[in-house]
Amino acid sequence: MSAVRIEPTQEQMNTEFARLFEESSKSVKLKDGEIIKGKVVRITRDNVIVDIGFKSEGQIPIEEFKTPRGEIKASPGDEINVLLETVENEHGMMILSKERADAMQTWDRLVEVADKDSEVEGTVVSKVKGGLSVDIGVKAFLPGSQIDLRPVRNLDKFVGQSYMFKIIKLNKRRGNVVLSRKAILEKERETMKEATLANLAEGQVFDGVVKNVTEYGVFVDLGGVDGLLHVTDMTWGRINHPSEMFSVGDDIRVVILKFDRESGKVSLGLKQLQSDPWQNVEDRYPVGSRVSGKVVSLTDYGAFVSLEDGVEGLIHISEMSWTKKIKHPSKVLTAGDAVEAIVLDVDLESKRISLGLKQIEANPWEKIEDKYPLGTKLKGTVRNIADFGVFIDVGGEIDGLVHISDLSWVQNFAHPSELYKKGDEIEVIVLHIDSENERFSLGVKHLQDDPWDVINSSYREGEKAEGTVAGFSGAGAVIKLSDKVEGLVPLKQYPEDLKVGDSVKIVVRQTDQRDRRFILGIDGSEASVSENG
Repeated sequence: MSAVRIEPTQEQMNTEFARLFEESSKSVKLKDGEIIKGKVVRITRDNVIVDIGFKSEGQIPIEEFKTPRGEIKASPGDEINVLLETVENEHGMMILSKERADAMQTWDRLVEVADKDSEVEGTVVSKVKGGLSVDIGVKAFLPGSQIDLRPVRNLDKFVGQSYMFKIIKLNKRRGNVVLSRKAILEKERETMKEATLANLAEGQVFDGVVKNVTEYGVFVDLGGVDGLLHVTDMTWGRINHPSEMFSVGDDIRVVILKFDRESGKVSLGLKQLQSDPWQNVEDRYPVGSRVSGKVVSLTDYGAFVSLEDGVEGLIHISEMSWTKKIKHPSKVLTAGDAVEAIVLDVDLESKRISLGLKQIEANPWEKIEDKYPLGTKLKGTVRNIADFGVFIDVGGEIDGLVHISDLSWVQNFAHPSELYKKGDEIEVIVLHIDSENERFSLGVKHLQDDPWDVINSSYREGEKAEGTVAGFSGAGAVIKLSDKVEGLVPLKQYPEDLKVGDSVKIVVRQTDQRDRRFILGIDGSEASVSENG
C-alpha cells in the first residue's frame, strides 16, 4: 500500500507562517541605541524608509541624507548602517538615525586612530576663532599654531583643502577633537632632511623655498635643511634690503657655497649661478667712452649709476658741473633718472668705475679767456654775496667774483651786503682769469679813479680838514672830503646826534693804502659839528 500524502490547507499554511514569524521576531531582540545594517526601501517627501529585517520598517528624516548643496544622497536598495533610536513609536514605526550611526562609528575610528598614533584625513571647512574647523567625520579644531611649520597670516587659503592630520587631543564624551597638521609636516621634514643631508655637497644646485627674510639675508628651505643666502651673495649689483628681491614663500634656485656637517650650517649663493659681470668690463667700458645708465641711489658724495646688471659707476659730486658748486647730488639728479656720462677710470680690483657728468659738455673754462679778455668792461647782476666778496652773473656759464678788496679803493663798510643786494645790476671789469684753478676775477673800484695819490699827498696822518657826513655803515660814519676822497670815522668815535649832511672838522688818524684804511677822527668837541643848512 502506498502512503497517502495529505497537503496542508491554506488556512493551516497561514497559521504556520504566522507562528514562525512570531518566533522569528521574538528571537531578534533589538535595543534602543544599537547600530544595525538596513536597506533603503523607499523615499518619501520627509523621510527615508529603511528595512532592518524587523516586523516593521523604520524611518529616517530626509535631511540626514542631504548634501551641503541640498542633493539627496540615497536610493532604494542602498545598504546603510543606522542607529535604532526607538524600537516602536506611537504609530508603530521604528525611529532610526543615519547621522548618529555615522558619528558613533567615526568616534570609534578616531579613538582607534588616536590610540595607534595614526593619521586621519580631513577637509578644512571654515575659519573659527583661533584656527580652523576641520571635517574628519565629526567637527574638529585645528589651532593656528598647528597649521604649518611657520606662522600663517592668511587662513583663507586653507578653506576647502584636504590634508592629513594627527590627533593631539580627543574627548569622546565631550565631543572634542584637536588636530595638528604641523606634526605631519615636521615628520615629513625630518624624512626630507635625511635625504637632503645625504646628497648635500658644496657646489651642488638646489631648488628651495624662501622661509624667512632678514636685513642680512634670507633663509631657504632646501628640503628639511635650512640654508642662509647672505645679502652679499644675492646679486652682483647693489641691493639695500633682501626684501627688494624676495618674499616668504618664493621659489628659488641656489648653489651650495659652504656646508659644515658638524654645525649643520649651510651657506648659499645666487649670484654665483651667473657669470661675474665685472669680467672684461674694461673692454665694454673703456676710459673716455660715453655710456648710458640709470641712477639707482644718491649719497652725499655722488650718484651711483647702473650700467648693466651687477655693474655700477659713480658720478662724484665734483664731476657733475664745470661751474656750479653742487651742495648735494639731488640738486642735479634723482633716483630713476636716465643719464649719460663719460668713463673717467676703471678699477677692476676694487670693482669701481668713475664717471663724469660734466664731461658730456665742453669745459667753459677752456674758452673763457677768449670770451672775456683782460680789461673788458661788463654789465652783470649780483647773484650772491659772501663775506669775502660778491658773485656776478655776466650772462655766461661762469660767474665772476668781485673780491672785497676790489669793491672800493677805501673800505668804508663792514660787509659787502652794505653796498649791494642780490639782483642789483652793476658794471665790472675783468681783472684776472685762471682757467686751471677755475677763477674768474672782476673789479668795481677799477672803474673809478684811484684816490690814494690824493690821500697820500693831501691827507697825511695828524692833518686836519673839513668834510660832510655822506652816510653810515656797519663800520662807522663815512665822511666826504672831496669829490674823489672819502674816509671813515669808526663806530662810537663820533657824537650820537651826528646826521647825514652835517659838516664836521676831522683829523686824519691813519692812512694805509695796502689795507685800504683811511681812518678819521672828529676834531675837538661838539662845537666842531654843525648842521648843514
